[in-house]
Amino acid sequence: MIEQHNDDPHRLASAPVVVGVDGSEGSDVALRWAIDLAVRRGRALQIVHGMDLVSATGALGVSEVAAPPLVDSVRAHGRSVVAHAQATARELAPTLRTSTVMTSDTGKQLLIDHSANAYMVVLGATGSAGTFAHLGTTLLSVVSRAAGVVAVVRPDPHAENTIHDSGPVVVGVDGSLVSEAAIEAAFVEAAERGADLVAVHAWSDWDYGRFAGRSEPLLPDPTLEDAERVILAERLAGWQEKYPQVRVLRKVYPAAPAVHLQEWSTQAQLLVVGSRGRGGVLGMLLGSTSNSLVQHAYCPVLVAHSAR
Repeated sequence: MIEQHNDDPHRLASAPVVVGVDGSEGSDVALRWAIDLAVRRGRALQIVHGMDLVSATGALGVSEVAAPPLVDSVRAHGRSVVAHAQATARELAPTLRTSTVMTSDTGKQLLIDHSANAYMVVLGATGSAGTFAHLGTTLLSVVSRAAGVVAVVRPDPHAENTIHDSGPVVVGVDGSLVSEAAIEAAFVEAAERGADLVAVHAWSDWDYGRFAGRSEPLLPDPTLEDAERVILAERLAGWQEKYPQVRVLRKVYPAAPAVHLQEWSTQAQLLVVGSRGRGGVLGMLLGSTSNSLVQHAYCPVLVAHSAR
């Protein structure tokens, strides 16, 4: 049964799982992940595709108006991509409620707009054409600017490109406001999945290994580590009370959060991070740690945005 939250549009019973498709292998993997999620959570599925007509016609140096055969071909391909996604949904989940949305644009703004009322936005980590072909453009723009939570479905290249379906949920905690949103999302996911939760906290982005040409590594103050463990425990306490069924393991490191989270992603079924970190610049919508993990993690990555 879907839990109703009148003050949170992402938790309303009507909030669908929104998935972006482009016909590539990566988006097909994301589609199947999104279908499974929608079925398990009792959600409808909304399939979104951007045809990107401007790029398709611009590549040949012609306008959309002057190239009707090309435009017709791109539109036909778009309809085929959406039809294939619908057929996949019917095959895997015949009773799943589905809807589709197409745009002549890249789909970037469409996905961002629909994220305002989505339970979750799901994207593939790779693509060969269309909307989600380049991690540096549309995908990262959606991940950084969407509302609520965005899942980037990453297969594990070390395990024959399979999607992890077991292991803990791992969350990165840095003490920022966005980190609080990540903690909430991680507890929700761990509870829904019946999984353990690993809370990873690195109190500095600084490299303690080498500094100013020293040949030996610099070690952090052990009293600082104890203090950071207390801070992490305090950050998690309220959520542990709300979700007592979730077993929590706390891991504290002196530095390099992206490195440690990526290591944990090799055994996690889901990695949860905030969209911006403690050192984020106002104009930098996606933090360096989140950016790195979206592109290099070995499991699906959930990026949580603060409502404030």
